[in-house]
Amino acid sequence: MGILKDNILDESKKPSVIQDCVQLVDAEVAAKKGVTGMMIKSSYKVFKAIKPTIVKDAVETLLDDFAKRLDEQYEKYQAAVPDKSQPFDKWATSRDREIADQLLGVTDDIIARSDKGAIKKIYSGLRGVAEKNVAAAVPAIGKLVMKYAG
Repeated sequence: MGILKDNILDESKKPSVIQDCVQLVDAEVAAKKGVTGMMIKSSYKVFKAIKPTIVKDAVETLLDDFAKRLDEQYEKYQAAVPDKSQPFDKWATSRDREIADQLLGVTDDIIARSDKGAIKKIYSGLRGVAEKNVAAAVPAIGKLVMKYAG
């Protein structure tokens, strides 16, 4: 395991990491604009009304895999910028699509194992929108990574 994954998954820090991730998702949703933003905000509100812990539960479920993928990016960063003259969040922002695709690979893998054709079809239709939104969140994800990188 790399240092970032070790730090993110450290049992003493994990509750804070999870809370920070939930706050990141809340902030990203709140910042959405336009018609798509309204749809995202309304859907998010409905999901949270049905199950208030939905985001926290999802983060807890996916955190190990996300930490592994982010650790791979952090190792690339350390190799590219060994003196850390460029902060990780700035470096990551220039690779937002790559990082988004890598993070969404976690959910891609889950969907690939599903035997539910309807869910696969829905996910496939939303994958592009998800990638765009995750890519937009990469600067905030980068800041979160810097907080726990040590």
